[in-house]
Amino acid sequence: MKEKLHINTLESESIHIFREVASQFKKPVLLFSGGKDSITLVRLAQKAFYPAKIPFPLMHIDTGHNFPETIEFRDKLVKELGVELIVRKVQDTIDAGKVKEETGRYSSRNRLQTTTLLDAIEEFKFDACIGGARRDEEKARAKERIFSVRDDFGQWDEKNQRPELFDMLNGEIEFGQNVRVFPISNWTELDVWQYIENENLEIPSIYFAHLRDTFVRDGLIWSASEHVYREEDEEVSKRMVRFRTVGDMSCTAAVSSNATTIKDVVAEIRKSSISERGARIDDRRSESAMEERKQQGYF
Repeated sequence: MKEKLHINTLESESIHIFREVASQFKKPVLLFSGGKDSITLVRLAQKAFYPAKIPFPLMHIDTGHNFPETIEFRDKLVKELGVELIVRKVQDTIDAGKVKEETGRYSSRNRLQTTTLLDAIEEFKFDACIGGARRDEEKARAKERIFSVRDDFGQWDEKNQRPELFDMLNGEIEFGQNVRVFPISNWTELDVWQYIENENLEIPSIYFAHLRDTFVRDGLIWSASEHVYREEDEEVSKRMVRFRTVGDMSCTAAVSSNATTIKDVVAEIRKSSISERGARIDDRRSESAMEERKQQGYF
């Protein structure tokens, strides 16, 4: 009962944030990856504006190295919702010569998303981008406001953020600025999973335990895909795994698991002593990896 009350309180706060976005901004967009956090955002947006449809499009910045299960789920959900989906591809940004493909052992397109995202914001003149970041994810996220102001270069300056007191959200921005909005900032990974369980939400199969061709590097389990760099001596074998986060395949590791239901996943998360981003190799590049990407315009 106490947990349900907690989740209901979080839901109410998030719905309030969505409605504030709709009332304060002219052209918002919901950043959608097909992952559990963005799926939760979609359900919250549905509730915020019911019985009307979600009044803004969804946008996916496609690295081209996504898990196929995630893309399949994305397209299915959008069709069911009847909402507009905008897709902008990192490959197009590479082809245009704006960014350079990384190579080598830890190569990834995750960082390259930033340029594609900023170009899309400029193309559509979005003034608010709604994302699924949470403060419990990483220490740089803990500094984040719910309405996070970005300058006309899309950059984040932690010293130039507004106080948010008594749920008062200030959406006033100057010409060229935009705001990143995080309606589930105060949620934890466990909160998200409990909400998915309570709402009986469908999620990509990749979140559940399944047999997959994998290899081990640096103590982490990687999908044996053409998009993931692998040394010749890194042997591929089938393992029972699932993914706690579904980012770019090249930087997202799996975890050993037998969790085949949402109830199993919730129980597993309760026992886990490792952050979900502990399986994201891009966050291990440096102590300030996330903060550096945010300063460059990452969502």
